[in-house]
Amino acid sequence: MTNSKYEYVKSFEVEDEVMLPNLIVLRIDGRNFRRFSEVHEFEKPNDELALNLMNSCATAVLEEYPDVVFAYGFSDEYSFVFKKDTKFYQRRASKILSLIVSFFTSVYVSKWKEFFPFKQLRFPPSFRSRIICCASVEVLQTYLSWRQKDCHSENRHNTCFWMLIKSGKSEREAQDILKGSQKQKENEMSKKKRENEMSKKKEENEMLFNQFGINYKELPCIFRQGSCLLRTEVEDIIKYKDNGTPVKRLRRKVIIAHSKNIAARSFWNNIVSPTSELSYFGQDLNIIKPEYIKSFLFENKLMPSTWIVIRIDGCHFHRFSEVHEFEKPNDEHALNLMNSCAVAVVEEFNDVVFAYGESDEYSFVLKKDSQLYQRCASGIVSAIVSFFSSLYVMKWKDFFPKKELKCPPYFDGRAVCYPSSEILRDYLAWRQVDCHINNQYNTCFWMQVKSGKSKSQAQEDLKGTQKDKKYKGLFEDFGIVYNALPIMFRQGSSIFWDKEETTETNNEGGAAEKSRKKVVVEHCDIIKVCFWKAHPNILDDKLS
Repeated sequence: MTNSKYEYVKSFEVEDEVMLPNLIVLRIDGRNFRRFSEVHEFEKPNDELALNLMNSCATAVLEEYPDVVFAYGFSDEYSFVFKKDTKFYQRRASKILSLIVSFFTSVYVSKWKEFFPFKQLRFPPSFRSRIICCASVEVLQTYLSWRQKDCHSENRHNTCFWMLIKSGKSEREAQDILKGSQKQKENEMSKKKRENEMSKKKEENEMLFNQFGINYKELPCIFRQGSCLLRTEVEDIIKYKDNGTPVKRLRRKVIIAHSKNIAARSFWNNIVSPTSELSYFGQDLNIIKPEYIKSFLFENKLMPSTWIVIRIDGCHFHRFSEVHEFEKPNDEHALNLMNSCAVAVVEEFNDVVFAYGESDEYSFVLKKDSQLYQRCASGIVSAIVSFFSSLYVMKWKDFFPKKELKCPPYFDGRAVCYPSSEILRDYLAWRQVDCHINNQYNTCFWMQVKSGKSKSQAQEDLKGTQKDKKYKGLFEDFGIVYNALPIMFRQGSSIFWDKEETTETNNEGGAAEKSRKKVVVEHCDIIKVCFWKAHPNILDDKLS
């Protein structure tokens, strides 16, 4: 049990359950993927290898999570549809969106070399995610139709744009030629809007054929239609009888399909619905109103003028640490890997002013006036969790050069608002108290296991023991002075921006002192007020 003095901070956590009978759709989108594609020299307008990598990651999601029954993706986005009665993480939006985007990101980095064996991954790919609550199967049908319509229009536009670039036009010239499409789409009245869309479609198709000899309808389906992922039943041979007769068993397999209209009854009712536990579509759609779908976006705007804390925790890290044979009770390499990822998060997101971590968790504090992603919880949580996950995989070999990464690490996250600096400091104190208690228990537990006791015996021996008895037991039984253990194990890691004094030579040959900001990692007591007095700039606090 953690110190009850700080337990009250848990009351600021808000549940974000998606209530039944809403269908849950999780949509992920690449973060800064235009730059990512330029740096990695993706083929334009479509890189088939990059799209296949996205499909492979989405396939891994369906294979890992049975509650995800259908997926649709194109370009750098994917939408995952959960079965209608799912209890996945008890339908908590923050858990779902962070866990899936983290898993997807880790798989993306892990599989990079399979698809781009001759390209170095130069900086971490990351994604944002959000929840769409579909109040009925009709809303789901409209949502899917909207996403595929965007696939069609974006791909046609991008194909025209990049063919113009390849023909010698500048980006500005190509934009001017294609000008008038997006703004007209968004601003004009519905009837005129549809007329303009049809006109634009015709003009772009004619441009591709007349200027470049491209029949748009003959381009690969994966470019024009996007990709659908669903499960189907296949027969596997599990063994052979003595007479050579095969013994077969049905199993579910994830397949990729392409359809010109994924929202059509003919596709959904015959192919998707029978294997997905989702209802049939009643009728085909003629008109799609994106603004109608956007009203179902599950957006939780965080309270203004409050400290935002994004706390991430490793999912199934007990199993992950066993598979990768982490040293018990603490693996210094694993902790330093977590710290390295957290440093990168602080450097990437300017609004993060402080971070505290221990074991497989990290808390990131955003400044009170932060407007990162307009204070939308889903945007902030998913971006930080995804970026952290990406770095964890990319940096793995830096800390474990002799160990292969056997399975993707992933994390879940949540956002909590704290109204005052005092309460925020109590939150951080609560996490450090938890670090103390957990490390003390784990040190005792694993020393007993290493001495020959079973895990159940060690648990029984430690049940109900107090701090002093654990101190005494460690010293008398194993010669360990608890307070002499590495400070990172006992106090966790604090990360923040600090000033570094540098000396430079001026034009006259004299020395001039300058200061610059740098991110530092310290292992110190953040419970006592003296730390915050020594670093008042972190929270802009004036402490007496």
